[in-house]
Amino acid sequence: MPAPRHFAESPESVGIDPAKLEAVFERAAREVREGLLPSAQVAVARHGRIAGMRSFGSVTHEGSQAPATNDTLYVIYSCTKAITSTAAWMLIQEGKLGLDERVADVIPGFGTNGKDVVRVEHLFTHTAGFPYATMPPGTWRDRESRLARFARWSLSFEPGSRMEYHPTSSMWVMAEIIERRSGVPYHDFIPARIAEPLGLDDLHVGLPPSKHGRLADVVHVGEVLSPEELARLGFPVDPQNEVTEQALEAFNHAFVREAGLPGGGGTTTAGDLALFYQALLRDLEPHDGPRLWHAEVVADAILKRTGELLDPTLGKPANRALGMVVAGDENRTFLGFGHTNSPRSFGHTGAGGQVAWADPETGISFVYLTNGCDRHPVRQNRRGVSLSSRAAACLLEA
Repeated sequence: MPAPRHFAESPESVGIDPAKLEAVFERAAREVREGLLPSAQVAVARHGRIAGMRSFGSVTHEGSQAPATNDTLYVIYSCTKAITSTAAWMLIQEGKLGLDERVADVIPGFGTNGKDVVRVEHLFTHTAGFPYATMPPGTWRDRESRLARFARWSLSFEPGSRMEYHPTSSMWVMAEIIERRSGVPYHDFIPARIAEPLGLDDLHVGLPPSKHGRLADVVHVGEVLSPEELARLGFPVDPQNEVTEQALEAFNHAFVREAGLPGGGGTTTAGDLALFYQALLRDLEPHDGPRLWHAEVVADAILKRTGELLDPTLGKPANRALGMVVAGDENRTFLGFGHTNSPRSFGHTGAGGQVAWADPETGISFVYLTNGCDRHPVRQNRRGVSLSSRAAACLLEA
């Protein structure tokens, strides 16, 4: 659980309306109370402090049932991409990495099969051209095997010509770039440069064995939908999609928890992740205190870079920044944001219903986590929109 110094004295002390905050908590509790989800954890933060954090339901820790508490850790899946990306932002601000650099110039041997034209920016924006490239578990802890895998990957489309979500591949490349340009192993960089300076003891990409007893086991909920039912809902089954139920529930095994997958292996609490986004909001503005990111670097990193490219799954503007998704226009509800988020809001969702974002216009950051991966995509998305809409409107009126 975040240290006491991370909590506000009261919601009002950081400009959050306590009644509106309770509405967020009530919405998060509803489906747990109704028996659809086993547990949920939610946090709203502002001015660098947690205005409120609650946990609901019960979880299983390595086979033992326990109530969900604010100490419970959750797998955040692709919310991890924001953390890995902001690690790379540090190298950009230090002049150690350029967005226009060819990846093959950073990682010799990468530029095979036409990948010599892939640039660093493509990795952030899911325009790199190899969305279906995979990294088998046997390579996760073997650097030479990962490099050999890079060399075998080929392109599905010309880099930069379209946006297609890369579930894990581009962030494996980013992790290797971080290691090469910083001289620090990727798994050491995030704790040393981000989590520890921010005092976020429970922000991990690669869970220490000592904390496995606090991580909620992953389960799937709801009825299995047929391919035809999913297609009618606008979610056609992609046979090449690596984000399967088996892959998500693999996080119930120690090997996967500890591997620290850079594109989807983060584990944390809602409070620590909300505070991570508070640090980004803090450093987006000029201030005299210590900072991790330069204001101009954060401002540049959260600008939409994919132009008019559409997300092929949603048929809506992709709105991709440097490892983040930007809310943008009225289509923001398709991207993990609520109706009341400002267009400048940025963040990243995760498989199974995880939501995390920050809104520069209000200073609010919001995180919702659950260990119940909902098989019904429309219900899952509506839940995220409903929660985000309430959270984004939590400001205390003057």
